[in-house]
Formats: sequence, structure tokens, C-alpha cells
Amino acid sequence: MFRFWGSQEQQSQDGSSQSQSWYPPSVVSSPSSSRPATPSGSSSSLPQRPSSHVPPSEAAGIIAVLKDKSVDELRKLLSDKDAYQQFLHSLDQVKIQTNLKDELCKENLQLAEENLQKEPRIMELRNQCRIIRTTELAAAKEKLNELEKQKEEMLKLNSPSSLVQRIQESANKTEEESDNLHQHFLDGEIDLGGFLQKYKKLRTTYHKKTLIHLAAKTSTV
Repeated sequence: MFRFWGSQEQQSQDGSSQSQSWYPPSVVSSPSSSRPATPSGSSSSLPQRPSSHVPPSEAAGIIAVLKDKSVDELRKLLSDKDAYQQFLHSLDQVKIQTNLKDELCKENLQLAEENLQKEPRIMELRNQCRIIRTTELAAAKEKLNELEKQKEEMLKLNSPSSLVQRIQESANKTEEESDNLHQHFLDGEIDLGGFLQKYKKLRTTYHKKTLIHLAAKTSTV
């Protein structure tokens, strides 16, 4: 078997025609002697990928498969690209990578389908957000403006000048009530005891408010 391989190499050295290989020179190299070493001693007669691209464990597995090939089978792998591709895809390492790739493609396809299924829901949520912006947000802004106006009115009512004015108005109202009570007494509509009790209370309240008004007015000047 190996003598046949050596005879073919001898013929090539003598100028005879040899089947051309589609492999690059780094993969297919001519042995230095007319008789190759036995497979147990060296694997130089077997087609291999450069070791820098294949992990040692995977390379050992590929070499173990190639050792079971005959010379004709190995020659066919060197010269027939389809045969090489078929052999390549039959390797367990390649099958594992192919399965991983198929699984990744399947997962990507599943994710894409799930995203497409969620698209109507996404459009619905976008429409809801648009409605909220155009209706509920407008109503909220209007309510906010109303509250701002109420706040300004309350601040205006509770301003120092407004408080002084309200104290003055309250004092004037108390004085008016005391004057009316005095008129009712003069008209005989109320007795002296009832008049004195109510009139004294109204006048005391009036003077308190007047003093408060005077103090507030002085502090705001």
C-alpha cells in the first residue's frame, strides 16, 4: 500500500503526470524520500490543516480518522473538493459547530418572531401615550393653571397690606354695630342692662381691633 504511494511519488519525480490538488502548498507537500514513513511513525503523508488553526485535541481526532483511510481515499480527498467537503462535514467537531450555528439561527428567528408579535402592542401603547399627551395632559395643565391662580389670589389676600385693610374693615364693622346698638337703646328697643352688656363688649372688641390695625400698619411701613 505504501509502496504504491511511493511509486506514485517516484513517477512524479521522473516527470510523469500527477493529479492536481486544489489544496494550497501548505497543506499538500511532497515527501522528501520516495518511500514515506509508516503511519505509526509519522502523519506527514496525511492531509492536515495547519496546527496553528486547530486545537491539539481536535487535530488528534481528525488524524485518527484519516489514519483509517486508504491511499486512494486520501488521494481523493486531496484532489476532489466535493469529497473533501463531504468528509469535513462528517467530522464530529464540524457537526457540533454546525448544530450550534443552527441553534443560534433558530433562536434569532424565534426572537425576531416574538418582536414582530409584540409590534401591535407597541403601536397600541404609542397611541395611548399620544392620547394622554393630547387630552389628559392638556386637562392637567388647565387644572394646574387654575391652581396657580388660586394660589396667587390666596397670597394676595394674605399679603400684609390686605391683612391691614381687612383689620380696618373689621374694626369699622364693629364700630357700626355698636352705633346701631346705641341707636336701638335711644329708640327704647333695648333696656339699660342689656344695652350696657352688649355695648361694652362691642366697644372693647372695636378698640382691640383698632390697636391691632395701628400696630400692623406701623410694622408694614
